Amino acid sequence: MDNFNAVAVRDNLCSSILKYMNDSHFNKIVVGVSGGKDSAVAAALCARAMGPQNVYGVIMPDYFQNDLDDAIQVCKKIGINYKIVDIGKTHEKLLHAIIQKNKYNLYNECPIYSTYTVDFNKESEINMVARLRMVTLRYITQSLGALLCGTGNLSEIMTGYFTIAGDSSWDFNPLGELTCTEVIELGKTMPEIPLDILEKPPRDGLSNKTDESKLGVTYEQIDSYLRQGPSGSEADAKIKALIRKSEYKRNMPLVLVPEV
Repeated sequence: MDNFNAVAVRDNLCSSILKYMNDSHFNKIVVGVSGGKDSAVAAALCARAMGPQNVYGVIMPDYFQNDLDDAIQVCKKIGINYKIVDIGKTHEKLLHAIIQKNKYNLYNECPIYSTYTVDFNKESEINMVARLRMVTLRYITQSLGALLCGTGNLSEIMTGYFTIAGDSSWDFNPLGELTCTEVIELGKTMPEIPLDILEKPPRDGLSNKTDESKLGVTYEQIDSYLRQGPSGSEADAKIKALIRKSEYKRNMPLVLVPEV
């Protein structure tokens, strides 16, 4: 955004959240809290809009989580409710059921029938964890009679750095039109968010790599491309390729119409 006014954007987003919730006849919001800047900013916006007592954070370690303490700190500082749900056993059991080749599974609960085998794939496992987290969030959201707040920013959405049927699932998303840089600037207007949370390098929490190392470009380069256009740098081609390659992820699934 040109001449980005973080305070005005913050207030407008809080008003939009409140209006959407009232129009939808819901008064509770669920947010997946990772310990990173995006979920912290989303949770803080929701708390300002609806009151922290009506916001429910869900922290989902996979047995362990490097920034678990950060996620808890965010919830406490903002003042929202929070719950820790360890998805480790579910992840382990489901992965074993998918790739096993024996007649009976690890827990000897039911026979396995298959005419083909599936090998282990690390990227598939990473996306599976993201989807298990979404299943958890959706269960809690429905059980509480709430709506689910998305936490993906524009930089991630445009480069396809999200999981279909994982963190792309939400009822509303206050950050989807803000670049990574703008999310940070917005977060700095809310003192309830610890500054170190806003400034630490983003990681996906699943591969133990930073977002930028996986993308092959920096968020500064992505954000500049999105707001100012191509600059003639070597990064332009990579960003353009990421946007083009991930276009299908931003569209509704195709419904094929037969010709008659």
